[in-house]
Amino acid sequence: MRFVTQLPYATKEEEHVAIPMSDGVELSARIWRPTSSDSEPVPAVLEYIPYRKRDLSAVRDSIHHPYIAGHGYACVRVDIRGTGESEGVLRDEYLEQEQQDAEEVLAWLAEQPWCDGGTGMMGISWGAFAALQVAARQPPSLRGIVIASFTDDRHADDMHYMGGALLSDNLAEAGTMFAYGTCPPDPAIVGDRWRAMWHERMEHTRPWVLEWLRHQRRDDYWRHASVCEDYGAVRCPVLASSGWADGYSNAVTRLLGNLDVPRKGLIGPWSHKFPHLGEPGPAIGYLQEVVRWWDHWLKGVDNGVMDGPMLRTWMQESVPPSTSYEERPGRWVGEPTWPSPHIREVTHPLAPHRIGRPLESYENGESRATGESGAVGERGGGVEPAPVTVQSPLSVGQFAGKWASYNAPPDLPYDQREEDGGSLVFDSDPLTERLEILGSPTVELDLTISEPVGMVAARLSDVSPDGSATRVSYGILNLTRLGGTDTPEPVEPGRRYRAKVQLNGVGQAFPPGHRIRLSLSTSYWPMAWPPPKPALLSVYAHASTLSLPVRPTDEPDEMPVSPFGEPEGAPPITSTQLSPREERWEVKRDLVGYNAELEIVKDRGLVRIDDIGLDVGLRAEERYRSVAEDVTSVSGESAWTMRFRRDEWDIRVETRTRLTSDAGEFFVDATLDGYEGDKRVFSRTWNEQVPRDLL
Repeated sequence: MRFVTQLPYATKEEEHVAIPMSDGVELSARIWRPTSSDSEPVPAVLEYIPYRKRDLSAVRDSIHHPYIAGHGYACVRVDIRGTGESEGVLRDEYLEQEQQDAEEVLAWLAEQPWCDGGTGMMGISWGAFAALQVAARQPPSLRGIVIASFTDDRHADDMHYMGGALLSDNLAEAGTMFAYGTCPPDPAIVGDRWRAMWHERMEHTRPWVLEWLRHQRRDDYWRHASVCEDYGAVRCPVLASSGWADGYSNAVTRLLGNLDVPRKGLIGPWSHKFPHLGEPGPAIGYLQEVVRWWDHWLKGVDNGVMDGPMLRTWMQESVPPSTSYEERPGRWVGEPTWPSPHIREVTHPLAPHRIGRPLESYENGESRATGESGAVGERGGGVEPAPVTVQSPLSVGQFAGKWASYNAPPDLPYDQREEDGGSLVFDSDPLTERLEILGSPTVELDLTISEPVGMVAARLSDVSPDGSATRVSYGILNLTRLGGTDTPEPVEPGRRYRAKVQLNGVGQAFPPGHRIRLSLSTSYWPMAWPPPKPALLSVYAHASTLSLPVRPTDEPDEMPVSPFGEPEGAPPITSTQLSPREERWEVKRDLVGYNAELEIVKDRGLVRIDDIGLDVGLRAEERYRSVAEDVTSVSGESAWTMRFRRDEWDIRVETRTRLTSDAGEFFVDATLDGYEGDKRVFSRTWNEQVPRDLL
């Protein structure tokens, strides 16, 4: 990244500004703005998140907020109620109170003498959620948003549930916020009130996983703040981005297809990161794109920002399987609209262990009998072909990687061959020419299942001539949600059902000589919590299909993508690494006791933020365990340690959440401990259970 020191506007920083809410609570803001804004007001851009502007997000914030401010904007970074130096308690994500606070912050900004009355919102992850959700409330000053790595559907396409199946990231993210929401404010900002504010947070928090488990079906809890419930509520321009390695790869195209406002989409090869910090690379000059967006929509500059493709996306080339990539080879492609007129859905029939050639390629009367290379079986003499069956071991999923990759520690899916050993596998013939797909593949299955609750995980892989298999996309479906995630019903064992599994969107090229592989399994642990009993899945392959969104390779791009600039930003604040970082992602198997464990460690070490003399430590551990094929043995654990130290002030917060289950209940055991030095000053334990709801 190129760090820029000469910007169009000289700026100044206000480290702590208290913004009053109507109920008396004050939120803490950090503001960067042009020095000239005292006499020449500028638009304000808000980033609104719970990740502690003074310490834990300070380095990242210092790269992009001063940069944007140096182009003529007041950049405002606000800690959500109950986090950082903001008063109150953070009780859950995306609550009505949170959104009301954001509206009040925007109104306050618009009234400041250094603001011209216009505002925008930007952010990644929570910040992007907040911007999109607030945009749907149509605050009068909001003229545009810039969002990265987000969703418009909190139940169907977030870290909680996928296809009605419970994701392990539901526990992991709850553990993250259990820690972040119970950290103290900095006494250097709030003074002697710090201890009372800290204890208020610890006294009134609860493990969020409890609330998330109480809503296992789509209900009003998830509908709230899900913009997909009313796309028409968003009335301001939207610049939306994500990455193919991120868990949030689907929402960009949904917004492009459903919003009726000026909008642009950008999807790179990245994990859960801003595009100018993108990993895997190539990272791009995203902040330049953001400034152009704000210049047009907040200042009225006619700069052509809406010219060119509606969607710019990275078409990934084939790569060997790896848990991490420094860069993904590929090229930028553009689509004029979405859905794109260039994308054609091509449906392939299945046969036992085979993916047939596209249905449209068969001529009238041509046989598709089982036994032909790549053909689908058909009934002959009134006898229907027998189904193919699988009951997957719990080990299928150990190389699945993270639902939302952060690329640290390496967390992408590894070689799928071992996973395929416990799956139904359907392979195409070797490709004779290059194939590119762009969009969401779908699998339609004619199936039966042997238990009232069951799931199917579908994986699409690129198989090279040496046999290695790189996962390209995947999807999961809880079969009790066939009629909808809001109205689950038990499956009738042995009854034939039609099930549609939608896989995550992707842009991927398959070279000649490679095969396309579809793999089906009845477990995907620990990515998804297994059903209460093992189940035998029977698939009638001759009546099942795989549909691919094919982008033509024999036509020139109608709207070529102009090259992006080099990533750039403001020089980051300095920090000193006081103790080493640690990152681990280990799969362990004990072949005596048949214990299996996935252990994930992310430890930033102890880091001093030099300009405020504050030492900050963060260590997160996740463990997912199982014994043999006993689905009631599975457990997940999230443990965090947060530390803040300056001179004699030494605070530590330790949280631990453990999730287990039997056939009928989930069990949550959690602890929260607060320390001043070595003295424990707060401790609380939770031991609660939540009934399983056909999950």
